[in-house]
Amino acid sequence: MSTFLTARWRHLVMLNYAVDPALLRARIPHGTVLDLHDDRCWVSVVGFLFLDTRVMGVPVPGHRDFEELNLRFYVRRDVPDPARGVEFRRGVAFVKELVPRWAIATIARLVYNEPYEAVSMRHTILRADGVPDDEAALSVGDSVSYGFQIGKGWGEVRGTVASEAGPPVPGSHAHFITEHYWGYTACPDAATAEYEVVHPEWTVHQVKDAALTGDLEALYGPDLGRSLSRPPDSALIAVGSEIAVHRGSRFA
Repeated sequence: MSTFLTARWRHLVMLNYAVDPALLRARIPHGTVLDLHDDRCWVSVVGFLFLDTRVMGVPVPGHRDFEELNLRFYVRRDVPDPARGVEFRRGVAFVKELVPRWAIATIARLVYNEPYEAVSMRHTILRADGVPDDEAALSVGDSVSYGFQIGKGWGEVRGTVASEAGPPVPGSHAHFITEHYWGYTACPDAATAEYEVVHPEWTVHQVKDAALTGDLEALYGPDLGRSLSRPPDSALIAVGSEIAVHRGSRFA
């Protein structure tokens, strides 16, 4: 399978909410089912840095380093995932993905039919040592925030590191949130696009002072927006890694 895009994903702030599955049923891509954990349906708001982005191995000037914010939920396709030795493919589907680059949003919509939008964005990493370095490892007490424009106002997702990074325990909530390697998108003709995102297992920080602000009903609609207008049920920051997004395929 050929690689379409490579990058480094860094400092993934992941705010997680248990929601009513009915809010997502109309969005589930054909051929997949909701992937539950502890009998609960989860969505995650994820802000992170896209660094050294290359399309087909070629860096695009002015489009290599940028922020992304997405709202995703968890699905499963009951076909084997031999690379990971399991009998089903654990994946994500997206409600909305925000980036600050029009070209990136356009390519993602055209190639993968993903719900990308281009908006103004910004990020801040506050470190105890005061050194502004997007690549450096985070330490306890460092905070990360991603801002995104909604209409004339701004929203923000943020969190403060509360522990050193470590691998999530297999079967744990953090393991469930981070260990999904497939993307699924509903296509207009009722088919589903499937693509693989390859990366090593991420280490994660525990988080305190996690928050999501802004006009969430305007961004995600009244039902989902209201569900996210409360403190998250869990939060973590994944360290991230190099990633490769493979070319997708379709199934009916």
